[in-house]
Amino acid sequence: MTEVPDALRYAAGVPLLACPFCREMFEKREREACPVCGVALVAFEKLPPSEEALNEDGAPREPEYEPLPATYLGRGRGPLALVAVAGLVAFALPWVHLTMPDVVDYSGVELSTRLGWVWGAGVAWFVLAPTVLSRRSIVQMRGARVAACFLGAVPGVTAGILLARPPHAHGIPVRFAFQTGLYATLGLSVAAFILGLVFGGRLDDIRVERGTSRGQVVH
Repeated sequence: MTEVPDALRYAAGVPLLACPFCREMFEKREREACPVCGVALVAFEKLPPSEEALNEDGAPREPEYEPLPATYLGRGRGPLALVAVAGLVAFALPWVHLTMPDVVDYSGVELSTRLGWVWGAGVAWFVLAPTVLSRRSIVQMRGARVAACFLGAVPGVTAGILLARPPHAHGIPVRFAFQTGLYATLGLSVAAFILGLVFGGRLDDIRVERGTSRGQVVH
């Protein structure tokens, strides 16, 4: 078998270590810690992508694209999610108190089994909560404003239709009164719509948690 000349062979792989902070690279036996940062070196292939690699143009991500903690409640995220949960509770509360021909209370859930379109309110609240909580950056939150406003308005429109055109039965006298659940749904819907308009906050008011210019010379 003919032996391949050394000049035509691929170079042997060189194991590299890198600083997790500044990403300076060294050969495996060269150092154990970064001479600049003093941080222990780790295998280069184990490091997550750098900020520059996350963007196609190689520049670091702008603050509005930074993922926020899952527990972040600012910029309308927490209040809007809370309103959605409160809306689901209101959907289970009595909406209508019937006194004739029977004496019975109907919640939004029970009313929707008789008037199918009422389900829209419950579905909107159910979808609004994960829609809001799944947005983890300012850009994502601002991009979901239209969806948040639409989902927040659906329960209010449902309640408004019931108030404007109460259900009735042909040939049978019906007496009823609207209950807390319906009015709560209407109020929560207005709140959700307003919060949806400002969901994500302003782009010119961003608090940067990482990095500082303190002590640096500005040219």
